[in-house]
Amino acid sequence: MRPAKRKPIRYQDAGVSIDEADRAVSAIKKFARRTFTPGVLTDIGSFGAAFRLSGLRRPVLVSSADGVGTKLKVAFLTGRHDTVGEDLVNHCVNDIAVQGAVPLFFLDYFAAGKLDASVTADVVSGIARGCKANGCALIGGETAEMPGMYAEGEYDLAGFIVGAAEQSKLLTGKTIRGGDILLALPSSGLHTNGYSLARRLLFEEAGYSAATVLPELGVPLSDALLAVHRSYLKPVRALVSAGLLSGAAHITGGGITGNTPRMLPATLAARIDTQSWRVPPIFEILQRTGNIPEDDYRQTFNLGVGMILVVPARSAIKAERVLRKMRESYFRIGTVIEQRRGHPRVEYT
Repeated sequence: MRPAKRKPIRYQDAGVSIDEADRAVSAIKKFARRTFTPGVLTDIGSFGAAFRLSGLRRPVLVSSADGVGTKLKVAFLTGRHDTVGEDLVNHCVNDIAVQGAVPLFFLDYFAAGKLDASVTADVVSGIARGCKANGCALIGGETAEMPGMYAEGEYDLAGFIVGAAEQSKLLTGKTIRGGDILLALPSSGLHTNGYSLARRLLFEEAGYSAATVLPELGVPLSDALLAVHRSYLKPVRALVSAGLLSGAAHITGGGITGNTPRMLPATLAARIDTQSWRVPPIFEILQRTGNIPEDDYRQTFNLGVGMILVVPARSAIKAERVLRKMRESYFRIGTVIEQRRGHPRVEYT
């Protein structure tokens, strides 16, 4: 006996839409091509992206990979997807800028249980906007539809960046000395860290909604939480070009306590004056709502400090002059000190 004929099962029946994927890729190509720089040698859609490196005598490649984390949950909650791509790029740019590198190219990874071409376009438009602003080419990536992997309406987002620096100008921290000055550049909000705690405190503990307007903020919580993670490439590059920067720390996961030591030699520590800047209201609201212990507070959130710069004491006034000329806000946050046995790498006063 012949077996009964079965109904044909297509890829679409398993939850994957080739047509929607094609629409998403079409939008990606449009946005990506706007970011292309002279070094780009291949178009979007190649199996591998090619980039020509030029202009450096002894180039050192610097790379980093990161994601946006649970800040995406706020995007899902509000239906706003045009900012998280820019968050992703700027976070990655900052991670290589602290080593003295200029970004060359960026690749993204976007995955969803079910692709929505309009959402994908919103996310990638943010990525392209961040790349364009940082002089970085969006030359490739991966867009994946994986039914059953993500909740309905949710996606994941990650990125990979490659930059380059002249070997002689690479920031390694080796020139940092005791007595050097710590300058801080302000953050634009939570950036891309601490959102798991922030969401629990604001939405679960306090019972606020994304539309709640708190007097201290003057804007809906959604606006405050989705404020774009800013790029510090321009002020960092200006100080590097002027020969005034000895080290830099991007204040991300781990806060001021966890990230400041990453730029310092093992024999040195940082002494930070907590009265030297005003902590923005969003952080004070979070601490008040959760009665967060001080050490957790400093290890979870940036507290209004997005980047810490080390400049030699003799050059501090010159460095401040460079920042003022760029109309860049800053504040002296402390000094580099000798590491004392039994003391933390970051001391607060």
